[in-house]
Amino acid sequence: MTRLIFSLLFLLSALILISLSLGAQSIGFRDWLAALLGQGDPVDRIVLWQIRLPRSLLALAVGAGLGASGAALQGLLRNPLADPAVVGVSSSASLMAALVIYSGLASTLPWAVSVGAMVGAAIAALFLLALSAARASATGLILGGVALSSLATALTALLMNLSPNPWALSEIAYWLMGSVADRSLSDVMLAGPLITLGIFVLSRAGRGLDLLTLGEDTAMVSGFSVVRTGRLVVLGSMLCVGAGVAVAGAVGFVGLAAPHLVRPFLGHQPGRLVFPSALVGGGLLLVADMVSRGLSGPGTQLYLGVVTALLGAPLFLYLIWRTQREHL
Repeated sequence: MTRLIFSLLFLLSALILISLSLGAQSIGFRDWLAALLGQGDPVDRIVLWQIRLPRSLLALAVGAGLGASGAALQGLLRNPLADPAVVGVSSSASLMAALVIYSGLASTLPWAVSVGAMVGAAIAALFLLALSAARASATGLILGGVALSSLATALTALLMNLSPNPWALSEIAYWLMGSVADRSLSDVMLAGPLITLGIFVLSRAGRGLDLLTLGEDTAMVSGFSVVRTGRLVVLGSMLCVGAGVAVAGAVGFVGLAAPHLVRPFLGHQPGRLVFPSALVGGGLLLVADMVSRGLSGPGTQLYLGVVTALLGAPLFLYLIWRTQREHL
């Protein structure tokens, strides 16, 4: 596992360097390094520190939070198709963020969107935890999450339909498509610590998630509280997904894909997947953001959530097909 972690960290470092080098303003490596150190051309410093660095760091942080949440939710629900977007956590967070924007609190309280998104994520996570405690089947948990996601999406559409002004409507639509463009270091300082704390909380549930693969009774006999493990996953997912939605909007399928890319190297131990999935999730969102930038033209921006959905939906269908074949 140590070798895998170092390999992923090296790959992430390379992706960050590539991400910082992409853009309309061409910056060579020497100029890039000088700008990073606060020297060189003032224009290069502005481009690097105020545009590219916040964008890259946010893509890394949001992707890491989604990847870790996906691994933990798949372990808690004991279903490889679980994902913050698929089971309604991201949609619920987006709904509460949209409600904050609709109510006008976003213009008076800068932190209101963040709090609203985390509350929405927590409500969805608690709903899934309640279904799990009621011993719903794996299919039932996924269907319950899909129903919750559909309800949150419908209520968000209702808010857009009832928006009192075009500004509120455009802001809600903007969050729904997801993006890390036009962000600042203050957004990084807002989301980064919360996502880092969320990943730490999720990692604390690792041993309990490993035992849950053997069944709840085995986990309880081993001295691990199933309820405590569930609460840790709920709290960690709330922090990661809520903070991610607050600064980047709704970004789907990263939490689904990241654990599946890591699992061939580490096996089916959810506790061991959390941190590597965070690294892979960060890398996936960095790549998706670079694709978004590369395909965006003058006056036309391809949003990050659109890219991840286009890439993630075929993967989701493939996983469903593979799961069905394994049960035949």
